Amino acid sequence: MSSQIRYQDGAADDATNSRQYLTFVLAGEEYGVDILKVREIRSWETPTLLPNTAEYILGVINLRGTVVPIVDLRRRFSLECREFGKTTVIVVVRVKVGDKERTVGLIVDAVSEVYSVRHESVRAAPELGGAISTDYVTGLATVDGKMIILLDVDRLVDSGIMQNVAEGG
Repeated sequence: MSSQIRYQDGAADDATNSRQYLTFVLAGEEYGVDILKVREIRSWETPTLLPNTAEYILGVINLRGTVVPIVDLRRRFSLECREFGKTTVIVVVRVKVGDKERTVGLIVDAVSEVYSVRHESVRAAPELGGAISTDYVTGLATVDGKMIILLDVDRLVDSGIMQNVAEGG
């Protein structure tokens, strides 16, 4: 028996034809990460600083006995920094780094929605030479009339974040 997912337009489709994404806002743009990677969403808390780490790694938090590095995605993507506000949250994700799984917190301006995105509606990201490498982007999708940038958090984190944390701490 196949499972059914309801889309924003009310249509149903096989679950194998789509993927769910948690979307969040950064500098006015909406991004999405595979919902299966998300472990929890936490309110903002100040992390413990680690010396000699990249500027986008704000430190670590203790999450039920696990030391979790906290990455400021605004800084990681070379976006303008801003003060953390009431809507600022940490999206805790579980990623595959090499042959291991790691937990990382991503600071975002605000969470938005969970969307089901059909595979055929995802378009390849154009090479724009911008701050966000297309190596980290799995594609672009239009949902409810807005463009969502879909991120590959495994690649984003594997691209030096964990190595940087290990060297700093």
